[in-house]
Amino acid sequence: MLIRPLPRAERGALAPLLAAYAAEMREALAGAAVAAPEDQAALLAAHPAAEVMVAERDGAALGFAVLFDLPEIVFARCCGQLDDLFVLPAARGQGIARALIAECCALGRSRGWSHLRWIVPEGDIAAIALYERIAARADWRSYVIRLDPAASL
Repeated sequence: MLIRPLPRAERGALAPLLAAYAAEMREALAGAAVAAPEDQAALLAAHPAAEVMVAERDGAALGFAVLFDLPEIVFARCCGQLDDLFVLPAARGQGIARALIAECCALGRSRGWSHLRWIVPEGDIAAIALYERIAARADWRSYVIRLDPAASL
């Protein structure tokens, strides 16, 4: 398995994985309409701050992580925000999510990040089980103000 940064020019190839991810997220989003996978991939390709790691085996993408390098004012350093993490259902249980997170951490260490953080839907039991093994649960709550209810978590 190879984990590598996915250049912006190659992000359109994520559309099939993004479609599978969106299908799973619909449940967490209470059936909200989600953008077409091609539009999601186009946003990832166009957004200058979005970074993508892809996990591949024999040239086939099995999973991805979308992350951002953010200022962390309290520590006067940057931190990483893991915004999306997905592994195809058929490839789960093979350590791919853990490897993607490890690669994000390696990137963060090379940049001097204070930490890597992320949020997870409460109902994602399998993901939470992994996160409980590899990370400390944050003492923070997450809140959202829906500016466009049709297009937000």
